[in-house]
Amino acid sequence: MTELRKRGGGGADPDSADNISDKEADGDDRLGLAGDAEGECDGDSKADTPDYPLATADTDNTPECLNKALEGLPPRWKNYWIRGVLSLAMISGFFLIIYMGPIALILVVMSVQIKCFQEIITIGYRVYHSYDLPWFRTLSWYFLICVNYFFYGETVADYFGALVQREEPLQFLARYHRFISFALYLAGFCMFVLSLVKKHYRLQFYMFAWTHVTLLIVVTQSHLVIQNLFEGMIWFIVPISIVICNDIMAYLFGFFFGRTPLIKLSPKKTWEGFIGGFFATVVFGFILAYLLSQFQCFVCPVGFNSESNSFTVECEPSDIFVMQEYTLPTVLQNTLRWKTVNLYPFAIHSIFLSSFGSLIGPFGGFFASGFKRAFKIKDFANTIPGHGGIMDRFDCQYLMATFTHVYIASFVRGPNPSKVLQQLLLLQPEQQLGIFHTLQSHLRDKGILPPAAVQAE
Repeated sequence: MTELRKRGGGGADPDSADNISDKEADGDDRLGLAGDAEGECDGDSKADTPDYPLATADTDNTPECLNKALEGLPPRWKNYWIRGVLSLAMISGFFLIIYMGPIALILVVMSVQIKCFQEIITIGYRVYHSYDLPWFRTLSWYFLICVNYFFYGETVADYFGALVQREEPLQFLARYHRFISFALYLAGFCMFVLSLVKKHYRLQFYMFAWTHVTLLIVVTQSHLVIQNLFEGMIWFIVPISIVICNDIMAYLFGFFFGRTPLIKLSPKKTWEGFIGGFFATVVFGFILAYLLSQFQCFVCPVGFNSESNSFTVECEPSDIFVMQEYTLPTVLQNTLRWKTVNLYPFAIHSIFLSSFGSLIGPFGGFFASGFKRAFKIKDFANTIPGHGGIMDRFDCQYLMATFTHVYIASFVRGPNPSKVLQQLLLLQPEQQLGIFHTLQSHLRDKGILPPAAVQAE
């Protein structure tokens, strides 16, 4: 940086002077990255003190009654009980929301998405705001609205086709949905270009990229959570519960037995917690999957009844939720003295979900830890005492949601007749009649329908 200033002092042309000013104004040290040397990541939580005031660093918003009840305990045990009590409260709230049904779950996912977006954007805004440049926060929220409009519009078109067909304004919005979404995004893009300020171009593009990466991490994956929910509440409940269980069990195993550090990004994570959490989570996921597979309200896809204008979860359970008999390998037969075992296929799927949630899912948390260390903050926010912000609790959930969505599409879900029917209903009558005759001929050729002459008799 000093060398750049010296070069700028000579008889440089105006363009080079502007470039030097840009580098001075937009340098990485102004973004809080100057001290991010390799050795700094090796430190403990003391290195997480921010260079600029962030409310996430040292603020204690633990309820006063809880502080008084635990005031005589050592800090380690006090934090243990605070985390435990708040974890039980959040789990109880999760069960209550499940009881309230799909609409409540969708609203909660949207609320969590907005809060996570706000926490990440606020970190960037605290750096960006010091330059008093226009529109960054406004444009960030505008892009959030645009992306949500696109994704939720796609969801409405896919799962609420009967409602769309019944309402003429919705037909127009569904037909031109992607064009409208692109036009909205284009308006925000133009607003960003118009907001560019000389000598701060690079910083503004940093923040533009910041917003879009946040949208990719938070909004896109929260949309996948809702997609999983529509496949059946079990695809929503089990993956989320797996991550919660792994988080709790890894913490408990690490708290009581942890000796060997796992990764430098998270000094408190241990191999004992990682391995113990894995085995506990696989067992928990298997048992939970077995129990929930017995209830129709959990295994049926969430649908929309156009007559009652309400969500429905009634169906004939698919094969993966029907009890099957499996022959055990010879080794297990000799050990357990069982030749066969009756299981729901979904319980077997849960082993793969649990393995991912335990072995790969924590890397979402490690990624978040690296992000926080880069900006010298302890937590994304201080929303939940002992836990940090909402994003601190959901960093692994988003990665798990993406895997679940990919897993369903790759190994579970087949063609969806309801979606095909919705597409057919959008066609012109002549096109529908042509498809009808083609399908009729195809079924006759396969012997499913009687020949035309027999049918006429």
